[in-house]
Amino acid sequence: MADINPLPGKTFVVEHLDPELEAWSSLEYSAIASECHATGAQFLLSSVPTSLKLPTNLQGAKGLNVETRGIEDIYAAEKDKVCLLDPSASKDLSPEDGDAFDIFLFGGILGDDPPRDRTSELRKKGYQGRRLGPVQMTTDTAVRVTRIVVQGRIPVDEVPYLDHPELKINNNESTQMPFRYVKGEDGRPIMPEGMVDLIIKDSAKGLDDLL
Repeated sequence: MADINPLPGKTFVVEHLDPELEAWSSLEYSAIASECHATGAQFLLSSVPTSLKLPTNLQGAKGLNVETRGIEDIYAAEKDKVCLLDPSASKDLSPEDGDAFDIFLFGGILGDDPPRDRTSELRKKGYQGRRLGPVQMTTDTAVRVTRIVVQGRIPVDEVPYLDHPELKINNNESTQMPFRYVKGEDGRPIMPEGMVDLIIKDSAKGLDDLL
């Protein structure tokens, strides 16, 4: 596992709370690593079991550090600099939080539908919490929005969003995503490379099971 080498900017940490790593999670993590690297930040995937073999797209990914230790051990001396992105927090994330915190913590997997409040496991550890609004986000979207707010200094309610977009599976079928996404310059939701194909493939598989 890689040691942590501080980079300019902020550190975004996803505490991996599952014994496995699903294909869609690996796509999200790859997107987070790429975007963090491009903006001078770093992405830390913590609490990764030693038995978990990273998929090819994450092995050697720029901007990604992987740790078997949990957040409490890694940042034991910097707890006051850690901000937990928590849907149940009483205060929304603000650009000023970029001055107060250096580490932004996310509990995997945020993208559960319906939400299972996996973040509660981290909330109990006593980190200061901030909210990203009322609509459920995927993990990569939550990190993306946090970067936009604390590094881009844009208020969370001024980020351009698309809520519950529909993805076309074929000429006759579409599926509605139950999450909020950042709206791209092309007017479409920003999603990790390969995610739409994976969603369509899984949706088509589910439709076949119904036939």
